[in-house]
Amino acid sequence: MIIRIRVKPGASRDFVSKAGEGYLVEVREFARDGKANAKVVRLLAKKFGVSTKDIKIKTLKGRKKIVEIL
Repeated sequence: MIIRIRVKPGASRDFVSKAGEGYLVEVREFARDGKANAKVVRLLAKKFGVSTKDIKIKTLKGRKKIVEIL
């Protein structure tokens, strides 16, 4: 499954919500050294009930991302 997400780093909470045709992923971590992306993977794995190894971020830079869930 391929989904589109928009990431909000430096948020006040860690949260995943449906937003239009994609998802908004809010993470407390800032976009430094891949910390925000790592948290995004953990949150999406929990949301969809899969392992973190089954989540692949196809677009690593920028806030709008395409994610593949195996």
